[in-house]
Amino acid sequence: MGELAGAVETWHSPTAARRAPSRVGLVLAMHLARLLSPAQLAGYVAFVLGVTAFLQRDDRRLKFFLASECAAYVVHFILLGNPTAAASSAVSGGRTLITFWSRSRRLALLFMATYLVVGATLANSLAAWWPVVGSSLATWAVFRMHGIRMRLVMLVSTSMWLTNNILSGSVGGTLLEALIAIANVTTIARMVRIVRYPAEEVGGVTPRSRG
Repeated sequence: MGELAGAVETWHSPTAARRAPSRVGLVLAMHLARLLSPAQLAGYVAFVLGVTAFLQRDDRRLKFFLASECAAYVVHFILLGNPTAAASSAVSGGRTLITFWSRSRRLALLFMATYLVVGATLANSLAAWWPVVGSSLATWAVFRMHGIRMRLVMLVSTSMWLTNNILSGSVGGTLLEALIAIANVTTIARMVRIVRYPAEEVGGVTPRSRG
């Protein structure tokens, strides 16, 4: 009882009252420093580029922003110490740029094989394979598909990256992939509406402009 009374007295003492705000301030400062670290800043850039990409209804603009997002993701994951995700992002960036000039089935299979090599070399857990498989699906989508079907497969890819980030405890990455998924679903819905109602213009985009 004496120890409990002493603890209560200490808790209500002026010294403890002064220390409590300082501890709270220290915790807040640590969280703020983490949120504004170079790794997180690179993640924010990837966030903006990724959401912008899936708001595009033109395939070429979509791929340009995707390649830019991959570049930011490479820096982000290197700084976070995640070599598997960084390597997958680097391959994805090169893959997306190449699809501007070629959508060869052989190239698609080559890139998918490259992802498997990256996973076999760098993945040290089952969770590390989620971005590898997701990137492989996205590869087939950007090489062999277009329009709505391409975006549907890339939505599955985004879901796999989202699963990876949740399992890894990445709050920022989870938010990024969730918002990309929402933006992608919104764009798919708009494109479906254009196909079903070709006489209407939705945002000034007609089915022909989707390529």
